[in-house]
Amino acid sequence: MSDPFSCFSVKKPIIAMLHLKGTDAEDVHARAVREFELYRDGGVDAVMVEPYFGTYTQMERMLAYLKEHADGMPYGVNCLNVDAMAFELAAKYDCAFVQVDSVVGHVKPRDEESLQAFFDTFRKRCPKTFLLGGVRFKYQPMLSVKTLEEDLQTAMTRCDVIGVTQNATGEETSMERIRRFRNELGDFPLFICAGLRDDNVKEQLRIGDGAVVGSFFKDTYKDDGEVDPDHIRRFMAEVNALRKELLCNS
Repeated sequence: MSDPFSCFSVKKPIIAMLHLKGTDAEDVHARAVREFELYRDGGVDAVMVEPYFGTYTQMERMLAYLKEHADGMPYGVNCLNVDAMAFELAAKYDCAFVQVDSVVGHVKPRDEESLQAFFDTFRKRCPKTFLLGGVRFKYQPMLSVKTLEEDLQTAMTRCDVIGVTQNATGEETSMERIRRFRNELGDFPLFICAGLRDDNVKEQLRIGDGAVVGSFFKDTYKDDGEVDPDHIRRFMAEVNALRKELLCNS
């Protein structure tokens, strides 16, 4: 599997969401470009394109833009309900990573073999791209008959980084849940994918290896807000303070 940290120049990387909000296709694209520039200038480490508000065509257009203009900043894609297309787009647009919101336990037990075959097949199409996979992730069905610990063991064979959330976008991921995942995963990479803020990021990233951030970077602290440079600055100041602390203690 891919080294999930080879594309980053720092520890504890932060991936910011491009949610593709807008009134029409041109507004969506212009807004996404502007948000990318705000994240880049604010010191965020990577961006992820996701059709949270937008469409497949708008997502592909932004990935094409990033392929030409990211200038070394890593970027990735999450196609939400059409995971196969995430791998196709990652290969086409040289994405550093793909996010799949669930890699185990969201299908009926009889379909787990098919799910394994899916990952075996599609991961070969972009071998240099790391896979961030959710387990018991927000909004995903939970059809597993196995324990969380058993599902995490399976997940570690399917992806390069495991993502943890609580139950909803913007909802803080509990320290209890983060610690439970970490205790089971050992040194396997763990990203916190929801609910990070400037007042909890240092505590949570002492345990996690990186994060995906969306809502906190918005002016309303909600997913449908506008990206706010001050929120980026405050958040990244805390992240950089933690990085400096960890470097001094190493």
